[in-house]
Amino acid sequence: MRLAIGSACLLLNCFHPLLGQTIQEPANQAPLLEQATLQQVVEYAIKNQPVIQQSLIDERITENQIRSRLADWYPQINFNYNLQHNFIVQTSIIAGNPVKLGVSNISAAQFTLSQQIFNRDVLLANQTKRDVLLAASQNTAANKTDIAVNVSKAFYDVIATTQQIDVAAEDIVRLERSLRDAENQYKAGVADKIDFKRATISLNNTRASKKGNEEILKGKVQYLKALMGYPAEQELKVSFDTLQMEREILLDTLQNVDFTSRVEYQILSTQRKLQEANIQYNKWSYLPNISLNGAYNLNFQNNQFTELYNKNYPNSFGLVTLSLPLYQGGKRKANLQSAEWSLKRLDWDIKGLQNNVNSEYAAALANYKGYLTNLLAQKENVDLAREVYDVIQLQYKSGIKTYLEVVTSETDLRLARINYYNALYQVLASKIDVQRALGQINYL
Repeated sequence: MRLAIGSACLLLNCFHPLLGQTIQEPANQAPLLEQATLQQVVEYAIKNQPVIQQSLIDERITENQIRSRLADWYPQINFNYNLQHNFIVQTSIIAGNPVKLGVSNISAAQFTLSQQIFNRDVLLANQTKRDVLLAASQNTAANKTDIAVNVSKAFYDVIATTQQIDVAAEDIVRLERSLRDAENQYKAGVADKIDFKRATISLNNTRASKKGNEEILKGKVQYLKALMGYPAEQELKVSFDTLQMEREILLDTLQNVDFTSRVEYQILSTQRKLQEANIQYNKWSYLPNISLNGAYNLNFQNNQFTELYNKNYPNSFGLVTLSLPLYQGGKRKANLQSAEWSLKRLDWDIKGLQNNVNSEYAAALANYKGYLTNLLAQKENVDLAREVYDVIQLQYKSGIKTYLEVVTSETDLRLARINYYNALYQVLASKIDVQRALGQINYL
């Protein structure tokens, strides 16, 4: 199998922000991938994974919520209208005489205008709008990073199983040839039936192993599709180049950890800014709310309904309202102290993140070095096992070695190749963990 792109894109180079990300409609069918390389798989997941689409929708929701809150900062104009008929007009006694107060028909129209002069809720929304939008976009970036890492590891897992199937297929070809040789030698009287039976046992075991891995591969491919948001009923063919991957396993192990480049730190940093704004918000609770209000009223009154709107008795007013709670039982002080403690807790969250990042990097780097050492050993084992198998195969045909030694060398070669491919993808997966710990894989 060949990889359509250079495997330098398998790791850091593939993880770049996708500009102009659009929200997909759930009913829309995304284009299918003919030969899925790692880069194509990651990009497909970023565009079509439901979690990413939900995060993008959350950003749009946040934008509109901010617009809704900031709308209170603009003048609020309203209109009210009513029409009233009094079946019995109210009567009052004035100077001992009954006097009707009012008329039978009343209609009123009211235009009102209100303007916030100082309101801490609106002021908070105005000052924190950029940070709130940033927090929403950072959440999307964190989800993209998680998806990219998980999809890459699932991709490597699929490749590892695919390679095991390929190794088994090649072994089956060799074993079938060995079985024919053993059968011919048995019929010629050169060897007994034991060699023929051993060849049959090895062939059956290899075929069973291949079939088992083929079934396992189906589950792993479906898992990869789920991570990608790929249609479950459609075929997904992965494409890779093992030789190119081998050239991309090296990593600079002397890099220093900068936890400020991690998306988790960026999220906490934004939360800290919002919490500082929340402290200021609670301090503003000691200040009054000030608003400007005004109204113009149209009043129509007449005993005759048909002549109701012939005469208007208008009135209007304007006022400034100042509202200041004088005592709330210590509520404002408690809210302020709670906000201040929340800020201190965020500082400890940042400190904890720094410790976790250092620990994560140390563990990821240790795994990478261990897997790399194992890979180099397995690579040498493959060469040695192939050389041993070729020599023993020739010696067996010459009658020097027994068929048991052929089976043993064949098993060693198969295990060495499988271990090598597993080690290769373990190194690549651990390299991703190292780069993530360093904050080199993100979508900020």
